[in-house]
Amino acid sequence: MSSIAKAVEPKKAPTEAGNYFISNYPPFSFWSPDNLKEVEAAFEQPFDDGASLGIYHHIPFCRKRCHFCYFRVYTDKNASEIKDYLDKTITELEYFAKKPRIAGRKPRFVYFGGGTPSYLSGPQLTELTDRMKAILPWDEAEEVAFEGEPGTLNPRKVKAIKDIGVTRLSLGIENFDGRILEINGRAHKAPEVYKAYEAAKSEGFDQINIDLIAGMLEETEANWQRNIEETLKLRPDSVTIYQMEIPYNTTIYKEMKESGSLTAPVADWQVKRRWVKEAFEALESAGYSISSGYTAVLNPDKTKFIYRDELWTGADLLGLGVASISHIAGVHYQNVNEITQYAEAIEKGELPVHRALKTNVEERMIREFLLQMKLGHVSIDYFRTKFEVDLSERYNNELKELAEEGLLEYDSENIRLHRRGLLCVDNLLFKFFLPKHVTSRLV
Repeated sequence: MSSIAKAVEPKKAPTEAGNYFISNYPPFSFWSPDNLKEVEAAFEQPFDDGASLGIYHHIPFCRKRCHFCYFRVYTDKNASEIKDYLDKTITELEYFAKKPRIAGRKPRFVYFGGGTPSYLSGPQLTELTDRMKAILPWDEAEEVAFEGEPGTLNPRKVKAIKDIGVTRLSLGIENFDGRILEINGRAHKAPEVYKAYEAAKSEGFDQINIDLIAGMLEETEANWQRNIEETLKLRPDSVTIYQMEIPYNTTIYKEMKESGSLTAPVADWQVKRRWVKEAFEALESAGYSISSGYTAVLNPDKTKFIYRDELWTGADLLGLGVASISHIAGVHYQNVNEITQYAEAIEKGELPVHRALKTNVEERMIREFLLQMKLGHVSIDYFRTKFEVDLSERYNNELKELAEEGLLEYDSENIRLHRRGLLCVDNLLFKFFLPKHVTSRLV
């Protein structure tokens, strides 16, 4: 196992290439094209377990590709190609909506991610969502989340986003400094951040979230402090802070490989965690509450992350579009990675699926446990009731070790991560993997 998977890091841990952020279990690298029949079987199952339903729609279009981006995105598609892609996602939704597992259900949450969903025009968004609602109405959805790139947002576009029913608009600000945005390949400029935020505020969204990244190329102590200050001035409903990682399919990694460097030209892990710690402390002083290892919310009673919380407690997720990820009746799967492959599969009436994995009850239990650890608090009774597993007994040795390191505390009812543990939570989670799933390759 590589150094990224160690619970206790050396005194100085530079940022090396690879993924450290755990978003699923078992890891994606264990999903296989050999399991595609399991996807069809999952949709043929009746809905009889009370799981919530969510829809994820992948909009893979961007104005530019960020140097740290590892998602499936395209910067060269014209209006006709975009329309064709959106049409095919509707065909995919129509197909699955008729299946026993989905038919008659209403989504509890909807998420538009990318890429850049706000790359689409207002009329494109209206047409797309009207067609989606006609297939699976989301009038009862508690959350409709939407990712926006500030440079694509003007008052008219923001109004269109509000009108389609979006409740949470997440602005990918990442940094407030124009030079750092440019160096990292971001498409938007610093002044556009404030214009987009004001436009969003004027529309009265239930929740405005802003994203920041700690440890971007050439980020400094002074810049990070300014990011904290500017965030406090805006006072959004919630703030999400990620620590920069360098996956293998990024521009930064390619440049590292060409130069023969093993270390990324960004802040080391200790610095990034300290920066997030400082941001969390400043946000708490301003009235925010920390709701996970990455998020702070201004009003916990009003501001929720339904998409996150439902997925982390076993919801069904129907992912639409190229490279999207789904979880249906215990089966994980991911769509094909290229837009041409996706289009061809839809045209042939075939499943556009690349790889899949049917999980057993133990793996589903571990998945929920790992993901809920990111919240900083795990109810042991939840797992006793749902899975008939006592985490304090099953993982006593692992939890005891982490407790002795001052990273968490636990008893027979709860596991609570200390702030130091929460800031490196992804590194701790490898301790709870089944031996056959211990790997440094997550994707």
